[in-house]
Amino acid sequence: MAGTDIPDAAGTPLDAGSSEPLHLQLRGHLRAQILNHSLPPGTALPSEAQLQVRYGVSRSVVRQALGALADEGLIERGRGRGSTVAPRQEHHRLVHRTTGLSAQIAGTGANVGTEVLSLTVQDADASTAVLGTPQVLALERLRTADGVPIAVIHTWLPTPTFAELAAEDLHDASLHAVLGEKFGVQITSGKRQIRAVPGDRDLLRLLQLEASSPVLLLEGTSFDQDGRPVEVFSTWHHPDHVVFDIDIQREPSPSAPTGSLPVSQGSSPVSPADPAPDAMADRARRLGTELLRFANQLSDSGS
Repeated sequence: MAGTDIPDAAGTPLDAGSSEPLHLQLRGHLRAQILNHSLPPGTALPSEAQLQVRYGVSRSVVRQALGALADEGLIERGRGRGSTVAPRQEHHRLVHRTTGLSAQIAGTGANVGTEVLSLTVQDADASTAVLGTPQVLALERLRTADGVPIAVIHTWLPTPTFAELAAEDLHDASLHAVLGEKFGVQITSGKRQIRAVPGDRDLLRLLQLEASSPVLLLEGTSFDQDGRPVEVFSTWHHPDHVVFDIDIQREPSPSAPTGSLPVSQGSSPVSPADPAPDAMADRARRLGTELLRFANQLSDSGS
């Protein structure tokens, strides 16, 4: 299969005078285009000889770069058939639903694992004041899918409501499921925000990401069946393995009474302050652009 022309996303050739080895520069150049879908899954890469000419490097440099991409699972290499971009190992999260990441991914057949990193009692602060208790239960977890780290989750719960919650309750388990089974609490509504943020050293280590990698942060507050706030959370997602999906619905008819929104059977009323579906869709579309811009800024600042 003939190789595909590679768009020159960086706009500059490899820098032979840089302290960064050429094979890492080439790997980073190709990797960025795979991750931003300039080179979508199934795309045939140019041959080793073509890459040599395109970037003005030796065959050993090209082979080292392609070998590193293959080790990451980003490309597939085969004798006599060149290299192609590998299928993405993505897990999709419906952020407009109250079901958590664990339940959604487990529903696709993936093997979901949860490691409790810490469970402590802390004084409430401005970010957890909505829970209405002077102290909160602070929970930190690492979530994996098929053995690959995909999210680091920090959750704050009101005490003494959940004082009996134990770390062993949450090993390889869904927090929402445990809250329902052990405390009779059902998560029925909430508010969510999505943004691209830099990852600190500990976070990047847990997610097995390179230095200066941006991550996808989902923050929110969840409410129970009686409308009481029961959790505040921040979840940092691996940007290569988790995709946020949003279902879009038509806006209410202009004939609907002022201030009212349609409510599906069995669902909770939507607060007028909550983002409309179109606004959420617009945020999701901007998120990808923001993430790529942020990654480029980090790369430039570290060069």
